[in-house]
Amino acid sequence: MTAASTAAPPELLAAIDMGSNSFHMVVARLVHGEIRTLEKMGEKVQLGAGLDERNNLTEEAQQRGLECLERFAQRLRGMPPEAVQVVGTNALRVARNAHRFMARAEAVLGHTVEIIAGREEARLIYLGVSHTLSDDSGRRLVIDIGGGSTEFIIGERFEARELDSLHMGCVSFRNLYFADGKISRRQMDRAITHAAQELLNIRHRFRTLGWQSAVGSSGSIKAISSVLASLKISDGTITLKALQELRRRLIDMGHTDQLSELGVRSDRQSIFPAGLAILYAAFESLSITDLTFAEGALREGLLYDIVGRIRHEDVRDRTIQALQERYHVDQDHARAVEETAIAVYRQVARAWAINTPADEEVLRWACRLHEIGLTISHSQYHKHGAYLLRYSDLPGFTQQFQRDLATLVRGHRRKFTAAVFEGLGDDDITRLRYLCIITRLAILLQHPRMQEAPPEMTLTAGKDSLLIRLPAGWLDDRPLTRADLDNEKEYLKRQDIELSIESQGA
Repeated sequence: MTAASTAAPPELLAAIDMGSNSFHMVVARLVHGEIRTLEKMGEKVQLGAGLDERNNLTEEAQQRGLECLERFAQRLRGMPPEAVQVVGTNALRVARNAHRFMARAEAVLGHTVEIIAGREEARLIYLGVSHTLSDDSGRRLVIDIGGGSTEFIIGERFEARELDSLHMGCVSFRNLYFADGKISRRQMDRAITHAAQELLNIRHRFRTLGWQSAVGSSGSIKAISSVLASLKISDGTITLKALQELRRRLIDMGHTDQLSELGVRSDRQSIFPAGLAILYAAFESLSITDLTFAEGALREGLLYDIVGRIRHEDVRDRTIQALQERYHVDQDHARAVEETAIAVYRQVARAWAINTPADEEVLRWACRLHEIGLTISHSQYHKHGAYLLRYSDLPGFTQQFQRDLATLVRGHRRKFTAAVFEGLGDDDITRLRYLCIITRLAILLQHPRMQEAPPEMTLTAGKDSLLIRLPAGWLDDRPLTRADLDNEKEYLKRQDIELSIESQGA
């Protein structure tokens, strides 16, 4: 059980989805383990439209985002960190200067901002959608057309079975095919063909698994459903025949300026044809018969993810367990290393300012996974393990958390140089350097692989020093551990840390 799980559950929860087209926030109350929505806010920020030719977010786009977040921030005041999740999606995945915008966003919100991978976005979307639908049996297909990516998921009840995120969205397709607002047959056909080409990556997989019902979430599909109902083309249910009729009407109109006649909101008119093209291609490629709109989306999924952690049903624990099994980790040894690391952590966390639930979590999980690279090769296995953790799709984990895990695994043995922390900011380097030291010491103390309980040691931590007092005679019986610790003194000098080892009573 992690430190976070022992705290009293927060009463209010909040989630912010910083999408490529819109920013959304939902605030909810947790009542007897159930979520009751109190407030929803959303603004068209079009962050994805603010990417320049070098994929940097322009200052204008950043300002639009920050102004929106300032309005959101007032609602978040006083909420504890564990009750709030703020995530960025495709635009921030793509942006080369995302870290600068995220630092500014965190200063405005007072909460951590994290980027999630496309497949993690898909998992959370399914979680949000599935909790807003009736708990029926059978597989369902979920489609979510965002500003920069489109997620496809097949799941049953609350579990996703197949999921993917394709690099196409209503903002990016608008920029490619409808930038001037004109809607011609040629441009519409080109957009549909492009989407169909992207769908070739998942077509066979998804059609083979199959589904009994299909639902769509988020703004583009909601807008299409609403237009079909208002024009009495259908009752809001989306079919290929209905999409064909809507496509014909858009081409006849010829320009996005005319879409108000169909009841399309002014802030959605420029991206409406792009969303239609993507959904049209999905119907044709996946042979979808009909699709209905569902209210749940990414932000609701984030809320239910928070609730899962409160209930000790953290999907990240399942991910770690699956990795241990997949890469044949010696779990008994991993548990002994974790227990020893936590014994050290408890004594130094406050002095080193690493006493947050997230710090303890990343330390625990790094201990459980530090040997996953052995499946590839014993030589340089710490580097193999770091690569796996950095670039694998890990359900429940943000890109930053995967980076932190990879850093601890990369730095758990051998040379302890600046290369371990390459590309990290100063604050992250300081925090992860201390967590690496704890991980390294725990592994050394368990080097004999006898799964012994941690020794009754006393630790005193300073900014650039660590003193360990071990029981009298303990090292005399363990010459290998003594040699390991002597070597570690030299390794830690490279990070300007002085390690001292004493015997209690000496």
